[in-house]
Amino acid sequence: MVTFLSGGTGTPKLLDGAGVAFSPEDTTIVANTGDDIELGGLFVSPDVDTLLFQGGGVLDRETWWGIDGDTHRTNAALMDLASAADLPEGPQYLPEDQQTAGRDLANWRRFSGIAEFMTIGDRDRAVHITRTSLIDQGYTLSEATERLASAFGLSVDLLPMSDDPVASLVHTDEGMMHFQEYWVGHRGEPTVETVEFRGSSNAEPAPGVLEALSDTVVIGPSNPVTSIGPMLALPGVADALAQTTVVAVSPFLGDEVFSGPAGDLMEAVNAEPSTAGLATAYPFADAFVIDEADDTTFDRLTLRTDVTIDSPEDAKRVVRTIEDAIETVN
Repeated sequence: MVTFLSGGTGTPKLLDGAGVAFSPEDTTIVANTGDDIELGGLFVSPDVDTLLFQGGGVLDRETWWGIDGDTHRTNAALMDLASAADLPEGPQYLPEDQQTAGRDLANWRRFSGIAEFMTIGDRDRAVHITRTSLIDQGYTLSEATERLASAFGLSVDLLPMSDDPVASLVHTDEGMMHFQEYWVGHRGEPTVETVEFRGSSNAEPAPGVLEALSDTVVIGPSNPVTSIGPMLALPGVADALAQTTVVAVSPFLGDEVFSGPAGDLMEAVNAEPSTAGLATAYPFADAFVIDEADDTTFDRLTLRTDVTIDSPEDAKRVVRTIEDAIETVN
């Protein structure tokens, strides 16, 4: 039995090769929900959706988000309407009093749908409408995710990290921003001062998460701060990881990050922005898988391979190294 902690695109890319070592019925994926937002009244769960679309065989693998071949007529119409009505474009974070009103699950992550700043496809939008409607009918996020996973024919167990709201908020030199506003709306350009996982201290791991963490855990090459950090901030998660076997794959090649803003975010939380910083980010890890050209050393098992993942065959190579690490530690 193995559990993957997944966020962003790094771990989904790794999961393309998971079957070479782990059967689907023995695999659980816990997905980050700190990136979730409510946009124009619809609840969007980007890291969950990437896994739904990947498992359903419809993921756009050029972008690693959205549905392959999707149309964007509604998004284009929203942009045209905003322009014609002389309405502002870009991320429009709703006022503080509206962040905590109404649907609890959207707490501190609510945006206007005017000139929709995230490009959401039409078929993709159907998922958000269904999820939001299920939640409004009284389903938890876990229950809604289970229904959606069934619809997409997933063969693994997919769990959101929590049914409670946790918002990844990035404090920058231009003010506080939700992570999606910082990364999508501002392209990661503002200087990061610190990162906050608002709501995490009052949130609980979703049903089944702590049980899944009693199995061997793999942390893929996701952003340690905003993809994995929200999970670690949940009560009981770090303790559970300290009690089980954990193998972490580096998202860095030395001090170069493969993709995304992991370097800037690591530095903002006082962790070295490099492979070496994983010792701070994941003190509970029993083994690290790092690139063969990376000369970083750790005080625990370290296996090396080419960790660049551009294809399922690349993913299989990294997964085989993870399997070797698990067998050595155990």
